[in-house]
Amino acid sequence: MRCPFCACNEDRVIDSREGRDGRAIRRRRECLNCHRRFTSYERIEDVPFMVVKKRGYREPFDRAKIMNGLLKACEKRPVSGQQLEELVERIEQKATMAENREVSSQEIGRMVMAELKRIDKVAYVRFASVYLDFQDVRDFSDHLDSLAP
Repeated sequence: MRCPFCACNEDRVIDSREGRDGRAIRRRRECLNCHRRFTSYERIEDVPFMVVKKRGYREPFDRAKIMNGLLKACEKRPVSGQQLEELVERIEQKATMAENREVSSQEIGRMVMAELKRIDKVAYVRFASVYLDFQDVRDFSDHLDSLAP
């Protein structure tokens, strides 16, 4: 496993646990070079499910894409990496329930927004502004008004 901090390939496993859903193993690791700790997950590889993009083409589901979008939306926000990992896990579980092994990118976006709205409203608005493709301040303002209590 490559260390995400220094890219060293040598580490040791400190702790292993079964994931919440029983479909993954969570391993806490320590890099032998920089001594920083990180978490990895092992999952059974099965037939990948596909994401149907706006233009109609299909690509395999990639949880890293969701995580990257979340990291940008949650930058400098009080949202922990653990919360983000759990959020991505919930979205992946919901998406894999699709009968025909396909889910639209729009549906994934809606799931992400619903989860973010619950966790952090600022991160939600950041994600929504990109996902909903706000074109001007009025779009942004209208969406903010819909969030006000």
